[in-house]
Amino acid sequence: MSSASPEFQARIARLFAYPVKSCAGVELTEAVLTETGLDLDRAWMVVDAKGQGVTQRELPRLALVRTQIKHHEVVLRAPGMLALHLSIDAVEEPVRVRVWDDEVPAYDMGAVAAQWFSDFLGVALRLVRFDPEHRRLSSLQWTGGVEALNQFSDGFPLLVLSEESLAGLNTRLAAAGRAAVGIERFRPNLVLAGIEAHDEDRIAELHIAATQPVWLQLVKPCPRCPIPNIDPATADTDPVVIDTLQAYRHDPRLEGAITFGMNAIVREGEDQVLRVGQAVTGRWHF
Repeated sequence: MSSASPEFQARIARLFAYPVKSCAGVELTEAVLTETGLDLDRAWMVVDAKGQGVTQRELPRLALVRTQIKHHEVVLRAPGMLALHLSIDAVEEPVRVRVWDDEVPAYDMGAVAAQWFSDFLGVALRLVRFDPEHRRLSSLQWTGGVEALNQFSDGFPLLVLSEESLAGLNTRLAAAGRAAVGIERFRPNLVLAGIEAHDEDRIAELHIAATQPVWLQLVKPCPRCPIPNIDPATADTDPVVIDTLQAYRHDPRLEGAITFGMNAIVREGEDQVLRVGQAVTGRWHF
């Protein structure tokens, strides 16, 4: 861990986990930090008949699948559907699936879950659970060689965003006569308060005041696909969000890609509890 003195102070404003990749997230008041991110984050994924993971990019109505975490189960609800109850500790047969370019071992969640997603989305689908024994690494290029694990996330264990970054976007949307959008569209895990807009771009590491030290390293800007254009309440798509970001968020670190938020890895603090309101200190990247 760096011995440099903290150069800024902030706090955790909001916490989100996304148990089923690309379905609606769960806002939490506290969450256990694991080596793959927040507990149960992207532990499940919907796959097509070929075992390829699907997201809101192809099936926007995944946004309408609401998630609730209970003690021993995750409960999924969607318009017109009875609730689907997933036992956290139960799976069926092992399978191989693909999340982007990675082929990974997983466990099929059975015929009932498959039929539920297929009926709701109108295409043959199955639900799978990540095999926790598998070590799926984040990009070593961006982690500087650190072996950072993740489950079915796009590529990194955590996504960090600030309240002020969203406020800046909403100011631009208002100036264009458009409605404000919620931070849920950007699917962050940690939302910070107390820093300026896009300060997360310039943060090297975060230290969180838990029972034991927590050290998160911010490693890669998050390039944005069209998912933020999808209204999480209706699944309707409007290009205004990405179009607005196009005006001011071209990132030279990613060859001009549109970025919003920073991907982070866990360097220290596995099994610690993160809570809304916790103090955060950190070091700027120079």
